[in-house]
Amino acid sequence: MVWSTIVLIIAYAFTTWYLISKFRAVKGLENLSAEQFKERVQQKSGVLLIDVREPHEYKSGFIPTAVNIPLSQLNKRVKEISSKNDILLYCRSGMRSKQAARILSKHGFSKMAHLRGGISTWQGAKKKK
Repeated sequence: MVWSTIVLIIAYAFTTWYLISKFRAVKGLENLSAEQFKERVQQKSGVLLIDVREPHEYKSGFIPTAVNIPLSQLNKRVKEISSKNDILLYCRSGMRSKQAARILSKHGFSKMAHLRGGISTWQGAKKKK
């Protein structure tokens, strides 16, 4: 076999593994619609709402009661999060909140949900009502 073919096979294998690891479901993570997410946020007791966007994004608009812990800082700030609470995560589109759930899962958190489609769907749901 030619070396270039071997390198190409390895590159395809790595790319496939990377894509699967980024887009696979997170065990124990609920994917909530904007309406379902809003209901959970309004429960207030036993719920911790975390906005995983960067501070400049958070300042442009956030869900009331949300704590801003950017995804880029989550590993360093995980001790700020109580495992007694159900954790609700959101970001702009839903991708970073899934990544945050993976990180939190590795730290032993299991009661998590995220806003499918991110804050843009939340804002869209507010406008519909």
